[in-house]
Amino acid sequence: MPLIPLRPLLETVAKNQFAQGAFNVNAVAQAKAAIEVHEMFRSAAILQGADLANGFMGGRTDFMNATLEDKKVGAKNIADAVKKFAENSTIPVVLHLDHGRDFESCKAAIEGGYTSVMIDGSSLPFEENVELTREVVKYAHARGVSVEGELGVLAGVEDHVFSANSTYTNPLKAVEFFRKTGCDALAISYGTMHGASKGKDVKLRKEIAIAIKECLMHENLFGVLVSHGSSTVPSYIVDEINALGGNIQNAHGIAIDELKSAIPCGIGKINVDTDIRLAVTRNMKEYFMKNPSKQNSASVGAVYRLLEEKKDQFDPRVFLPPVMDTVMYGTIPDSDVADLMAAVERGVKEAIGTLVVEFGSYGKAPLVEQVSLEEMAERYKNL
Repeated sequence: MPLIPLRPLLETVAKNQFAQGAFNVNAVAQAKAAIEVHEMFRSAAILQGADLANGFMGGRTDFMNATLEDKKVGAKNIADAVKKFAENSTIPVVLHLDHGRDFESCKAAIEGGYTSVMIDGSSLPFEENVELTREVVKYAHARGVSVEGELGVLAGVEDHVFSANSTYTNPLKAVEFFRKTGCDALAISYGTMHGASKGKDVKLRKEIAIAIKECLMHENLFGVLVSHGSSTVPSYIVDEINALGGNIQNAHGIAIDELKSAIPCGIGKINVDTDIRLAVTRNMKEYFMKNPSKQNSASVGAVYRLLEEKKDQFDPRVFLPPVMDTVMYGTIPDSDVADLMAAVERGVKEAIGTLVVEFGSYGKAPLVEQVSLEEMAERYKNL
Protein backbone atom coordinates (compact mmCIF):
# COMPACT_ATOMS: atom_id res chain seq x y z
CA MET A 1 0.00 0.00 0.00
CA PRO A 2 1.16 3.60 -0.45
CA LEU A 3 3.15 5.25 2.32
CA ILE A 4 1.06 7.18 4.84
CA PRO A 5 1.83 10.32 6.85
CA LEU A 6 2.70 9.94 10.52
CA ARG A 7 -0.42 11.69 11.89
CA PRO A 8 -2.93 8.82 11.44
CA LEU A 9 -0.54 6.44 13.18
CA LEU A 10 -0.03 8.91 16.02
CA GLU A 11 -3.79 9.17 16.44
CA THR A 12 -4.01 5.38 16.72
CA VAL A 13 -1.18 5.35 19.27
CA ALA A 14 -2.88 8.04 21.37
CA LYS A 15 -6.27 6.33 21.25
CA ASN A 16 -5.02 2.83 22.07
CA GLN A 17 -2.21 3.77 24.46
CA PHE A 18 0.74 1.85 23.08
CA ALA A 19 4.06 3.03 21.65
CA GLN A 20 5.31 2.73 18.10
CA GLY A 21 8.99 2.01 17.61
CA ALA A 22 10.69 4.16 14.99
CA PHE A 23 13.71 2.47 13.47
CA ASN A 24 16.58 4.01 11.52
CA VAL A 25 17.67 2.41 8.26
CA ASN A 26 20.74 3.21 6.18
CA ALA A 27 20.54 0.76 3.29
CA VAL A 28 17.97 -0.79 0.97
CA ALA A 29 18.40 -4.20 2.64
CA GLN A 30 17.66 -2.66 6.03
CA ALA A 31 14.46 -1.07 4.75
CA LYS A 32 13.33 -4.40 3.30
CA ALA A 33 14.01 -6.26 6.53
CA ALA A 34 12.34 -3.61 8.69
CA ILE A 35 9.10 -3.79 6.71
CA GLU A 36 9.12 -7.59 6.66
CA VAL A 37 9.50 -7.95 10.42
CA HIS A 38 6.69 -5.46 11.04
CA GLU A 39 4.50 -7.47 8.66
CA MET A 40 5.24 -10.60 10.65
CA PHE A 41 3.88 -8.94 13.80
CA ARG A 42 1.01 -7.11 12.04
CA SER A 43 2.43 -3.80 13.23
CA ALA A 44 2.51 -0.54 11.35
CA ALA A 45 6.07 0.64 10.66
CA ILE A 46 7.95 3.89 11.05
CA LEU A 47 11.19 3.74 9.09
CA GLN A 48 13.55 6.62 9.73
CA GLY A 49 16.33 8.09 7.67
CA ALA A 50 18.51 10.50 9.60
CA ASP A 51 19.49 13.73 7.88
CA LEU A 52 23.05 12.57 7.26
CA ALA A 53 21.86 9.05 6.42
CA ASN A 54 20.28 10.67 3.38
CA GLY A 55 23.74 11.94 2.49
CA PHE A 56 25.13 8.40 2.85
CA MET A 57 22.33 6.98 0.71
CA GLY A 58 23.22 9.63 -1.85
CA GLY A 59 26.67 8.06 -2.20
CA ARG A 60 28.55 10.28 0.24
CA THR A 61 30.56 7.75 2.24
CA ASP A 62 32.03 10.59 4.33
CA PHE A 63 28.44 11.39 5.27
CA MET A 64 29.40 13.85 8.00
CA ASN A 65 30.30 16.19 5.14
CA ALA A 66 27.17 15.49 3.09
CA THR A 67 25.85 18.41 1.06
CA LEU A 68 22.24 19.32 0.40
CA GLU A 69 22.58 17.81 -3.08
CA ASP A 70 23.82 14.54 -1.56
CA LYS A 71 20.80 14.52 0.75
CA LYS A 72 18.39 15.10 -2.13
CA VAL A 73 19.77 12.10 -4.02
CA GLY A 74 19.78 9.95 -0.90
CA ALA A 75 16.27 10.93 0.17
CA LYS A 76 14.94 9.77 -3.18
CA ASN A 77 16.94 6.54 -3.05
CA ILE A 78 15.66 5.53 0.37
CA ALA A 79 12.12 6.66 -0.44
CA ASP A 80 12.12 4.66 -3.68
CA ALA A 81 13.25 1.56 -1.77
CA VAL A 82 10.70 1.96 1.02
CA LYS A 83 7.88 2.59 -1.47
CA LYS A 84 8.90 -0.50 -3.43
CA PHE A 85 8.70 -2.78 -0.39
CA ALA A 86 5.62 -1.04 1.06
CA GLU A 87 3.69 -1.24 -2.20
CA ASN A 88 2.78 -4.89 -1.74
CA SER A 89 2.81 -4.79 2.03
CA THR A 90 -0.20 -5.48 4.22
CA ILE A 91 0.79 -2.85 6.81
CA PRO A 92 0.86 0.97 6.88
CA VAL A 93 4.39 2.35 6.49
CA VAL A 94 5.65 5.83 7.36
CA LEU A 95 8.98 7.19 6.11
CA HIS A 96 10.21 9.76 8.61
CA LEU A 97 13.19 12.13 8.51
CA ASP A 98 15.13 11.95 11.77
CA HIS A 99 16.92 15.09 13.00
CA GLY A 100 16.43 17.36 10.02
CA ARG A 101 18.92 20.10 10.75
CA ASP A 102 17.30 22.95 8.79
CA PHE A 103 14.36 23.87 6.58
CA GLU A 104 16.15 22.90 3.37
CA SER A 105 16.96 19.42 4.67
CA CYS A 106 13.29 18.88 5.52
CA LYS A 107 12.23 20.21 2.14
CA ALA A 108 14.69 17.87 0.39
CA ALA A 109 13.28 14.89 2.28
CA ILE A 110 9.70 15.81 1.41
CA GLU A 111 10.56 16.31 -2.25
CA GLY A 112 12.33 12.94 -2.20
CA GLY A 113 9.26 11.11 -0.93
CA TYR A 114 9.30 11.24 2.88
CA THR A 115 5.85 11.35 4.46
CA SER A 116 6.96 12.77 7.81
CA VAL A 117 9.86 14.97 8.93
CA MET A 118 11.52 16.03 12.14
CA ILE A 119 12.98 19.50 12.41
CA ASP A 120 15.50 19.70 15.23
CA GLY A 121 15.68 23.27 16.48
CA SER A 122 16.45 22.19 20.04
CA SER A 123 19.80 24.00 20.11
CA LEU A 124 18.12 27.32 19.30
CA PRO A 125 16.52 29.79 21.72
CA PHE A 126 12.86 28.94 22.30
CA GLU A 127 11.32 31.54 20.01
CA GLU A 128 13.75 30.74 17.18
CA ASN A 129 12.96 27.03 17.58
CA VAL A 130 9.26 27.86 17.40
CA GLU A 131 9.69 29.97 14.28
CA LEU A 132 11.78 27.34 12.47
CA THR A 133 9.38 24.53 13.39
CA ARG A 134 6.38 26.63 12.38
CA GLU A 135 7.98 27.30 9.00
CA VAL A 136 8.50 23.56 8.42
CA VAL A 137 4.95 22.77 9.61
CA LYS A 138 3.47 25.27 7.17
CA TYR A 139 5.40 23.79 4.23
CA ALA A 140 4.90 20.14 5.23
CA HIS A 141 1.22 20.21 6.24
CA ALA A 142 0.29 21.83 2.95
CA ARG A 143 1.63 18.66 1.34
CA GLY A 144 0.05 16.25 3.82
CA VAL A 145 3.38 15.55 5.52
CA SER A 146 3.51 15.29 9.32
CA VAL A 147 6.04 17.12 11.51
CA GLU A 148 7.92 16.31 14.70
CA GLY A 149 9.75 19.03 16.62
CA GLU A 150 12.14 18.87 19.56
CA LEU A 151 12.32 20.82 22.79
CA GLY A 152 15.03 20.22 25.35
CA VAL A 153 18.53 18.91 24.69
CA LEU A 154 19.67 15.28 24.86
CA ALA A 155 23.26 14.52 25.77
CA GLY A 156 25.29 12.15 23.62
CA VAL A 157 26.29 11.83 19.98
CA GLU A 158 24.31 10.83 16.88
CA ASP A 159 25.63 11.96 13.48
CA HIS A 160 25.81 15.77 13.65
CA VAL A 161 23.74 15.92 16.85
CA PHE A 162 26.02 16.38 19.85
CA SER A 163 25.68 17.72 23.37
CA ALA A 164 27.77 17.09 26.47
CA ASN A 165 24.84 17.78 28.79
CA SER A 166 21.07 17.39 28.89
CA THR A 167 18.52 20.13 29.40
CA TYR A 168 15.19 18.70 30.52
CA THR A 169 12.07 19.80 28.70
CA ASN A 170 9.91 22.35 30.52
CA PRO A 171 6.33 20.99 30.38
CA LEU A 172 4.75 24.42 30.18
CA LYS A 173 7.05 25.39 27.33
CA ALA A 174 6.20 22.12 25.58
CA VAL A 175 2.50 22.95 25.57
CA GLU A 176 3.27 26.45 24.31
CA PHE A 177 5.43 24.88 21.60
CA PHE A 178 2.60 22.66 20.39
CA ARG A 179 0.18 25.57 20.40
CA LYS A 180 2.45 27.95 18.52
CA THR A 181 3.86 25.54 15.93
CA GLY A 182 1.01 23.12 15.20
CA CYS A 183 3.47 20.20 15.09
CA ASP A 184 2.11 16.66 15.39
CA ALA A 185 4.73 15.21 17.73
CA LEU A 186 7.43 16.51 20.03
CA ALA A 187 10.71 14.91 21.05
CA ILE A 188 11.34 15.68 24.70
CA SER A 189 14.36 15.45 26.96
CA TYR A 190 13.51 13.36 30.02
CA GLY A 191 16.61 11.30 30.69
CA THR A 192 17.49 9.43 27.51
CA MET A 193 20.75 9.93 25.59
CA HIS A 194 21.97 9.51 22.03
CA GLY A 195 24.58 6.85 21.29
CA ALA A 196 25.59 3.58 22.92
CA SER A 197 26.98 4.96 26.20
CA LYS A 198 23.96 6.10 28.18
CA GLY A 199 25.26 5.12 31.60
CA LYS A 200 24.13 2.28 33.85
CA ASP A 201 20.64 2.03 35.35
CA VAL A 202 19.21 5.15 33.71
CA LYS A 203 16.02 6.39 35.37
CA LEU A 204 13.69 8.39 33.18
CA ARG A 205 12.01 11.56 34.42
CA LYS A 206 8.56 10.26 33.56
CA GLU A 207 6.89 13.07 35.48
CA ILE A 208 7.93 15.39 32.64
CA ALA A 209 5.93 13.37 30.11
CA ILE A 210 2.98 13.09 32.52
CA ALA A 211 2.89 16.85 33.06
CA ILE A 212 3.02 17.61 29.33
CA LYS A 213 0.21 15.17 28.50
CA GLU A 214 -1.98 16.46 31.32
CA CYS A 215 -1.51 20.03 30.14
CA LEU A 216 -2.23 19.08 26.51
CA MET A 217 -5.47 17.41 27.59
CA HIS A 218 -6.42 20.47 29.64
CA GLU A 219 -5.79 22.73 26.64
CA ASN A 220 -7.52 20.29 24.24
CA LEU A 221 -4.38 20.06 22.09
CA PHE A 222 -3.30 16.98 20.17
CA GLY A 223 0.31 15.93 20.40
CA VAL A 224 2.29 12.73 20.81
CA LEU A 225 5.54 12.71 22.79
CA VAL A 226 8.66 11.12 21.33
CA SER A 227 11.50 9.41 23.15
CA HIS A 228 14.81 9.88 21.30
CA GLY A 229 18.04 8.16 22.27
CA SER A 230 16.10 5.11 23.40
CA SER A 231 18.17 2.17 22.21
CA THR A 232 18.41 -0.67 24.70
CA VAL A 233 21.97 -1.63 23.62
CA PRO A 234 21.59 -5.38 24.29
CA SER A 235 24.61 -6.51 26.30
CA TYR A 236 24.64 -9.94 24.67
CA ILE A 237 25.19 -8.36 21.25
CA VAL A 238 27.99 -6.16 22.57
CA ASP A 239 29.59 -9.22 24.16
CA GLU A 240 29.31 -11.15 20.90
CA ILE A 241 30.91 -8.33 18.91
CA ASN A 242 33.82 -8.23 21.32
CA ALA A 243 34.16 -12.03 21.21
CA LEU A 244 34.44 -11.70 17.44
CA GLY A 245 37.37 -9.29 17.78
CA GLY A 246 35.52 -6.01 18.29
CA ASN A 247 36.35 -3.45 20.95
CA ILE A 248 33.08 -1.88 22.11
CA GLN A 249 33.47 -0.43 25.61
CA ASN A 250 31.17 1.33 28.08
CA ALA A 251 28.04 0.45 26.11
CA HIS A 252 24.84 0.76 28.14
CA GLY A 253 21.30 1.37 26.93
CA ILE A 254 17.93 2.17 28.43
CA ALA A 255 16.37 -0.84 30.13
CA ILE A 256 13.31 -2.12 28.26
CA ASP A 257 11.22 -2.08 31.43
CA GLU A 258 12.15 1.55 32.01
CA LEU A 259 11.07 2.47 28.47
CA LYS A 260 7.84 0.52 28.80
CA SER A 261 7.02 2.31 32.04
CA ALA A 262 7.11 5.63 30.13
CA ILE A 263 4.44 4.55 27.62
CA PRO A 264 1.44 5.04 29.98
CA CYS A 265 2.95 8.42 30.88
CA GLY A 266 2.49 9.73 27.33
CA ILE A 267 5.43 8.46 25.28
CA GLY A 268 3.99 7.25 21.96
CA LYS A 269 6.94 7.07 19.58
CA ILE A 270 10.26 5.52 20.61
CA ASN A 271 13.33 6.01 18.40
CA VAL A 272 15.87 3.20 18.11
CA ASP A 273 19.04 3.22 16.01
CA THR A 274 22.02 1.86 17.98
CA ASP A 275 20.44 -1.57 18.58
CA ILE A 276 20.16 -2.09 14.82
CA ARG A 277 23.73 -0.91 14.20
CA LEU A 278 25.05 -3.35 16.78
CA ALA A 279 23.07 -6.34 15.50
CA VAL A 280 24.03 -5.69 11.88
CA THR A 281 27.72 -5.25 12.72
CA ARG A 282 27.71 -8.42 14.85
CA ASN A 283 26.13 -10.35 11.97
CA MET A 284 28.67 -9.11 9.44
CA LYS A 285 31.55 -10.08 11.72
CA GLU A 286 29.98 -13.48 12.30
CA TYR A 287 29.47 -14.00 8.56
CA PHE A 288 33.18 -13.58 7.86
CA MET A 289 34.16 -15.70 10.86
CA LYS A 290 31.98 -18.59 9.68
CA ASN A 291 32.99 -18.13 6.03
CA PRO A 292 36.74 -17.39 6.10
CA SER A 293 37.07 -17.81 2.34
CA LYS A 294 34.87 -14.71 1.92
CA GLN A 295 37.47 -12.58 3.71
CA ASN A 296 39.30 -12.36 0.37
CA SER A 297 36.17 -12.11 -1.79
CA ALA A 298 36.50 -9.69 -4.71
CA SER A 299 33.09 -8.18 -3.87
CA VAL A 300 32.87 -8.22 -0.05
CA GLY A 301 36.45 -8.78 1.14
CA ALA A 302 36.94 -5.03 1.53
CA VAL A 303 34.04 -4.97 4.00
CA TYR A 304 35.88 -7.55 6.10
CA ARG A 305 39.07 -5.48 6.04
CA LEU A 306 37.19 -2.41 7.33
CA LEU A 307 35.66 -4.49 10.11
CA GLU A 308 39.16 -5.57 11.11
CA GLU A 309 40.65 -2.08 10.86
CA LYS A 310 37.93 -0.32 12.86
CA LYS A 311 37.33 -2.65 15.78
CA ASP A 312 35.92 0.06 18.03
CA GLN A 313 33.23 1.07 15.54
CA PHE A 314 29.75 -0.44 15.18
CA ASP A 315 28.00 1.85 12.68
CA PRO A 316 27.51 -0.26 9.51
CA ARG A 317 28.04 2.86 7.39
CA VAL A 318 31.71 2.65 8.36
CA PHE A 319 32.01 -0.81 6.80
CA LEU A 320 29.63 -0.75 3.82
CA PRO A 321 31.29 1.72 1.37
CA PRO A 322 32.80 -1.15 -0.70
CA VAL A 323 29.25 -2.22 -1.65
CA MET A 324 27.62 1.18 -2.12
CA ASP A 325 25.58 0.19 -5.18
CA THR A 326 23.95 -2.47 -3.04
CA VAL A 327 23.45 -0.04 -0.16
CA MET A 328 21.89 2.65 -2.37
CA TYR A 329 19.94 0.66 -4.93
CA GLY A 330 19.68 -2.89 -3.62
CA THR A 331 21.61 -4.37 -6.53
CA ILE A 332 22.98 -7.87 -5.83
CA PRO A 333 25.91 -8.57 -8.19
CA ASP A 334 26.86 -11.99 -6.86
CA SER A 335 26.20 -14.62 -4.21
CA ASP A 336 28.75 -13.19 -1.77
CA VAL A 337 26.93 -9.85 -1.64
CA ALA A 338 23.60 -11.69 -1.40
CA ASP A 339 24.83 -13.68 1.60
CA LEU A 340 26.23 -10.60 3.34
CA MET A 341 22.97 -8.69 2.85
CA ALA A 342 21.03 -11.68 4.19
CA ALA A 343 23.14 -11.40 7.36
CA VAL A 344 22.38 -7.67 7.52
CA GLU A 345 18.66 -8.34 7.17
CA ARG A 346 18.69 -10.92 9.96
CA GLY A 347 20.33 -8.40 12.27
CA VAL A 348 17.70 -5.78 11.53
CA LYS A 349 14.88 -8.24 12.19
CA GLU A 350 16.41 -9.42 15.45
CA ALA A 351 16.77 -5.89 16.82
CA ILE A 352 13.35 -4.66 15.70
CA GLY A 353 11.22 -7.75 16.35
CA THR A 354 11.80 -7.79 20.10
CA LEU A 355 10.91 -4.12 20.47
CA VAL A 356 7.76 -4.32 18.36
CA VAL A 357 6.48 -6.82 20.91
CA GLU A 358 7.77 -4.95 23.96
CA PHE A 359 6.35 -1.58 22.90
CA GLY A 360 2.92 -3.08 22.19
CA SER A 361 2.43 -2.25 18.50
CA TYR A 362 2.00 -5.88 17.43
CA GLY A 363 -1.43 -6.61 15.95
CA LYS A 364 -2.31 -2.91 15.77
CA ALA A 365 -1.77 -2.38 12.02
CA PRO A 366 -5.47 -2.87 11.13
CA LEU A 367 -6.39 -0.07 13.53
CA VAL A 368 -4.41 2.55 11.56
CA GLU A 369 -6.41 4.52 9.03
CA GLN A 370 -5.07 4.53 5.47
CA VAL A 371 -4.76 8.21 4.63
CA SER A 372 -3.08 9.57 1.51
CA LEU A 373 -0.92 12.68 1.56
CA GLU A 374 -3.59 14.50 -0.44
CA GLU A 375 -6.30 13.56 2.06
CA MET A 376 -4.06 14.53 4.96
CA ALA A 377 -3.33 17.91 3.40
CA GLU A 378 -7.08 18.60 3.35
CA ARG A 379 -7.43 17.49 6.95
CA TYR A 380 -4.58 19.72 8.08
CA LYS A 381 -6.46 22.72 6.69
CA ASN A 382 -9.19 22.08 9.24
CA LEU A 383 -7.08 21.19 12.28
